[in-house]
Amino acid sequence: MAFKFTTPTWIAAALIVASGGGIVALAAQAATDAPAAVYWSDGDSGRLPDGTKFRLHDVDSPETGSMKQRGGAKCESERIQGYEAKEAAVELTRDKTVKVAQSYGADRYGRQVVDLEVGGVDVALTLIAAGTHKAWDYDGGDRKPDWCARQAGVPVAF
Repeated sequence: MAFKFTTPTWIAAALIVASGGGIVALAAQAATDAPAAVYWSDGDSGRLPDGTKFRLHDVDSPETGSMKQRGGAKCESERIQGYEAKEAAVELTRDKTVKVAQSYGADRYGRQVVDLEVGGVDVALTLIAAGTHKAWDYDGGDRKPDWCARQAGVPVAF
């Protein structure tokens, strides 16, 4: 005599869902084996993988915020350049191990002012050399770079 085992449909469904959860857990584990990503809020600041807010030391990038915002871009050209600067920073650090080479303490917004390195190469200097960022001695009282000078005399299409 053969014994036939039947499983209620709800148990079979629960087993399928549970096995799917196991696959998701394995995928999440694989993702954690890769370097944790730096989040860039703009071209010169963001969050480190541990959640620490940071700002790059001695460098400035164009603003990406609306011209209506306080502290936002001063012209449309600056906003465009700002998105280019952010993309350059993202690409430079994507899937890479990013190291804080030096920390200078907190700025007036509570962000850690830092030098970052990727593979022993200074992130800020690389971005400056690429032309998307400018050197800026904020602590020394230098004026913020004028990102709208390039737009002067250029008609803006609406």
